[in-house]
Amino acid sequence: MCGRFNVIDSPGLQQLLRDLGIDLNLPTRTNIAPTEAIGLVRAGESGRQLDSARWWLTPSWAPAVEQKYSMFNARAETLASSRAFRTPFRRHRGIVPMSSFIEWRLQDGVKQPWLISNQQQAFAAAALWDVWDGDGSQLLSCTLVTTAAAKAFAPWHKRMPVVLAATEVDRWLDNSREIAPDDPLFRSALKSRWILQPVSRSISNARNKDPSAMEGLGEVVELPAQP
Repeated sequence: MCGRFNVIDSPGLQQLLRDLGIDLNLPTRTNIAPTEAIGLVRAGESGRQLDSARWWLTPSWAPAVEQKYSMFNARAETLASSRAFRTPFRRHRGIVPMSSFIEWRLQDGVKQPWLISNQQQAFAAAALWDVWDGDGSQLLSCTLVTTAAAKAFAPWHKRMPVVLAATEVDRWLDNSREIAPDDPLFRSALKSRWILQPVSRSISNARNKDPSAMEGLGEVVELPAQP
C-alpha cells in the first residue's frame, strides 16, 4: 500500500493543484503502477514546482537504479531511522497529487480491487524524493509515505497513504522545518470522507490503462472523516 493510483483531470484535482501553488493541470492517467513516471510537487528555488519523477525511490547514494528492494512506499514509523529515507525525510519532502487509489480486499477467496477516493476526488499524498546522479545522467525519483490504517479502513488494508490536510501542506513542503517521526500528520485517521467502491478485476494487470475499468461495479461504502 499504496501500489496503484489514478489521476483524473477534474475540477477537484485542478483546485488541489492551484491550492498547492501549481498553475498547471495533470493529464488523466489510470492504473498508475510503481516505476512509472508521476507528478511530484516540491519546493524549488523560485517557489513550488511540478516535476515528473519515477515512482520508486533510488537514493542518491545507491550504486545503481534497481528494484531489489520495494522502495515505492515508505513507512512513516521508520522514516527517521531508515538509511534510504532519513535524508529525504529531512530535506526532500514532496506531494503526489492523485484523484484516487486502488486497494485489494480478499472477498470469498478472491482479491477484489476497490477504488478509494473522496468528495473532491483529490488527495495530497505525502511523498519523499531524491536525485540519483550516475551514468552521466540524473534521475528524480520518489516514494509515497504510508501509515497504519485508520480503524474504519482496516478491513480493506492494514496500511494507507499519508494524506495531508490543507493545514498540513505548507509545513510538509517546508524542508527548513523539522518534522518529528511521531508528528500528528502521520496519524491513523481519515482527514476527509472517503468513498470506496469495487471495480473491475482487470485492473490487476498494470498494463490495463482503460479508464472504463475504473467504473464502479456495486455497493458504495462511505467512511466518515475523523477529527
